[in-house]
Amino acid sequence: MFKLNELSDNPGATKSRKRIGRGPGSGKGKTGGRGIKGQKSRSGVAINGYEGGQMPLYQRLPKRGFNNINSKTYAVVNLGLIQKFIDEGKIDAKAEITEDALVASGLVRRKKDGIRVLAKGDFKAKAKISVTGASKGAVAAVEKAGGSLTVTTPAAAE
Repeated sequence: MFKLNELSDNPGATKSRKRIGRGPGSGKGKTGGRGIKGQKSRSGVAINGYEGGQMPLYQRLPKRGFNNINSKTYAVVNLGLIQKFIDEGKIDAKAEITEDALVASGLVRRKKDGIRVLAKGDFKAKAKISVTGASKGAVAAVEKAGGSLTVTTPAAAE
């Protein structure tokens, strides 16, 4: 049986902090490892990326591409995962499988701009699925299993 007062870390697991500016005997006294004078020896210095008036490197490098502010990001779900959740009883195949049902089951964390279904994996449940997007292969796979996959357009956010 061990006692609380006998607990200790493994040797080398903890390291005492470096106490700067505590006299010449410490090896980090007087100037505290900052050298002598100058901007960097003083407090309140913020010169990251500043190159003394020269054009900074991040500005000299060429820029490529652009960020489309209108682009949509979809939460992606594979048919194989939907089938797995149906088999485990987390999704009811008899009721319509909506985006809210996928989020509630834990298959998708959040909807983002909508949920897009892809055709990876086997799908054999006769289910009615309603999502924002789907690949042609996914639509074909669901219809082959005897179900239907409808692609809805999301309501415009006001």
